[in-house]
Amino acid sequence: MSEAEQRVFDLESVRTDGWFERVGDGIGSFQALCEIIGERFFAFSIIVGARVAALTVDRRNPELSLVDFVVGAGDVGDGSAPQRLALADFRRRLVGALLVEDGKPAPEPTRQTEIEGIQLYIGVRYLLLAPLYGYSLVRLLFDEDEGAQLVVLHDGVEENHALDAFRFRIRALVREELERVASGSRGAIDLSKVAEAETAALAGQWSNVVQLLGSWPAPLAIFLRTPEGQLLAPDARGLIAKGLGLLGSACVSLGEIEQAEEVFRIGIQYAPEGVAAADLFRRLGEALLNGKRPGEAIAPLRRALAFGGSPAEVMPPLARAFLERKKWVAACACIRAALSAGVPERNVADELRRIEGELGVPLTQWKARIAQDSRG
Repeated sequence: MSEAEQRVFDLESVRTDGWFERVGDGIGSFQALCEIIGERFFAFSIIVGARVAALTVDRRNPELSLVDFVVGAGDVGDGSAPQRLALADFRRRLVGALLVEDGKPAPEPTRQTEIEGIQLYIGVRYLLLAPLYGYSLVRLLFDEDEGAQLVVLHDGVEENHALDAFRFRIRALVREELERVASGSRGAIDLSKVAEAETAALAGQWSNVVQLLGSWPAPLAIFLRTPEGQLLAPDARGLIAKGLGLLGSACVSLGEIEQAEEVFRIGIQYAPEGVAAADLFRRLGEALLNGKRPGEAIAPLRRALAFGGSPAEVMPPLARAFLERKKWVAACACIRAALSAGVPERNVADELRRIEGELGVPLTQWKARIAQDSRG
């Protein structure tokens, strides 16, 4: 693709990674506010400009705690009257403010130096929300065919999203945050359900797997950041990772690819290095491939190999990902590795035909050269 067809803006100058933690360094009551309001909800309040002035905590029913807050730049001392809401209503107010669609869209930036223009075009709220969910913005692309695209890092994996789709994903995560606390999903994780879910998965009863483990992702997404989560034994982490792997595969089988992706990413955080991590990276790659996102599938599949994943399991989907991206030589190398690992040729026959059809004479000549060298 020529430079005329694609404009690229580096986002290092507008990236906000770690902003919430830096704000916390300057607030003496930061930890207490996070524990009472909820870490992400406190971040939401900063983003929408709702300054918490006071808290009246109800220990018996925390949802009935009262929050006094001032909206905008006003301060209690300058005559602005604080508003008061119950904690549950305050959270709903914050989420509602974040989900309001922008009015007139900002114009496309034309130069890298237009920092404010880039910020407004992406959306300041999305720049601040993205790091809360593990997204680090890398580049903004304008493509004549595909429109505005964002390249981001998520849990170390590079992803490419249409800008509108990325905004939709962030808004969905914000909604899920409210749904999680509203449904009281902080309940205990019953590790004994993993064996039952595995039995259901072997029988193809994917709905049962979701019923057994579907409540896990929300509490587990934050548990690892607590002191108890940091001290979790390796065996327990491995069992949690296994359960999330089963749940993610169930989501894939039920057509919920985006939900599966989130589940696998949480599972990867729990998985000990080695086979457990390799299995989750492979499942994530296959989910992305099934979701028609072959370019994004390549990195997790490569990571599966790096963590010791079986070439017989990883190489065929990696070859398909390369094929969809028209990387014929890379796909050919993956197929050869799969065959060397014991994958029957009939299992990759379609991929072989596509590769041979694209590479044609050069591939035939190369095979002849290899055969000649082996005889010599």
